[in-house]
Amino acid sequence: MTRAATLPELQARYGERYRWLLLLAVMVGTMASIMSSTIINVAIPDMSQHFTLGQARAQWATSSFMVATTVAMLTTPWLLDGFGYRRTYAASMLLLLAGGVVGGLAGNFEVVLGARVVEGLAAGVVQPIPAIIIIRAFAPHERGRAGGLFGMGVVLAPAIGPSIGGLLVDWFGWRSIFFMVVPFCLASIWLAYRYVPTTAPGGIAPDRRRTRLDWQGLLLATVGTLCLLNGLVELHGSTGPQAWVLLALALACVLGFIVWQQVQARRGDMPLMHPGLFAYRPFAMGSLVAFIYGVALFGSTYLLPLYIQMAQQLSPSHVGTIMLPAGIVLAITIPLAGRLSDHWPIRVLICLGLLVLSSSFALMLTAGLQASMWLLVALVVLSRIGLGFVLPSLNNGAMQGLQTRLVSQASSAISFVRMLGGAVGVSLCGIVLEWRIAAHGDSLARAASSPQRLAAFDETFVMLAVICALAAVAAWQMRETAPAKAG
Repeated sequence: MTRAATLPELQARYGERYRWLLLLAVMVGTMASIMSSTIINVAIPDMSQHFTLGQARAQWATSSFMVATTVAMLTTPWLLDGFGYRRTYAASMLLLLAGGVVGGLAGNFEVVLGARVVEGLAAGVVQPIPAIIIIRAFAPHERGRAGGLFGMGVVLAPAIGPSIGGLLVDWFGWRSIFFMVVPFCLASIWLAYRYVPTTAPGGIAPDRRRTRLDWQGLLLATVGTLCLLNGLVELHGSTGPQAWVLLALALACVLGFIVWQQVQARRGDMPLMHPGLFAYRPFAMGSLVAFIYGVALFGSTYLLPLYIQMAQQLSPSHVGTIMLPAGIVLAITIPLAGRLSDHWPIRVLICLGLLVLSSSFALMLTAGLQASMWLLVALVVLSRIGLGFVLPSLNNGAMQGLQTRLVSQASSAISFVRMLGGAVGVSLCGIVLEWRIAAHGDSLARAASSPQRLAAFDETFVMLAVICALAAVAAWQMRETAPAKAG
């Protein structure tokens, strides 16, 4: 008997429970990709010391991953249409596995950056897939629960990751954190060949001739993202004119990308990011929220381990001790918020979560030097409760009412803007932190912390609090209107 492979065959074999099995399969791969994106933050201080890196250069271990992830997300609809779910998903997991192994064996920082780019490309292709499956496979009244259960599984990666990663860094050094993704990648590949269909979205056979990859748009997005992030880094450096040139090029690429997407849509081709999506109010506002939310989420994920180690003078293993309870609370909050989103207005839950998240950043000012472990745990737990209300609702709220044929495009687009915000957030937090530390007359090169260093971290957290409050204003505008069309 041949193994079931197409969507109808798998549905016939597993029945009603199949959609949950499929969600489980892609959840494991997404956990691996998220773990690879966040676990590096625990190792940045040790990696910086090993390769004698400055803060700005070490930050590229995170930023390079996020640039690659951001750009790769735009290719997911084309890959799914041309190669189907299974090939796309399994190939991405193999790429993530290769990046982890090469990064762990790297002899210089340039190889580490190359491995991070490879991991980022794989993560970018994988991360929009779960939202596509939830919208296509689950009825509207089930999507909150499906998103909540999926989110609960996914947050276990960043919850467990820093704890295990901190211990591994203390015991075996920074290289060990690259190998953490290996068992997850192997498990996801096995699950892919068992539960993920070979068909493309909609249950049809994949066909590369059906759509052409928008290489011009992809090139503009890549160059624009790189210019934007390099420009932000250079903005605080000694080469002011070069920074403004890079930012001007980034703006030109953004404008060129928008015009080119409109041209592609008028021709009847499939653009990377269909302009018709943004004529739909919930999606337009949801995309703005996703961008700002990405700045705050990934910026704080980068900032918190540095704060715990460099401001509070705690070891990498303490990072895990502080982050683990927060991850457990987040894993509990997400399914509860997911169930609420099936009954409550989604924008109310998103606004509530963003305001709680903003408050948690503002309250970081109450933690002085040598703050108690319990206070730090409580503040991080509060931030994760806020995240728990936003995560299962944002995609569903932005894509509610969209035509089915736009779902792949919408998931890819909103993941793109969220990760673009995340890439900006990591760079922004690094730049603002370095600026404020210098303004206070301190330096991260010094071993001991100081009130001046703590003040610099506090001011960076205040910036994140303001950003989250602005996102809540945009989230309140996510009122459903007429469904979007692809015209």
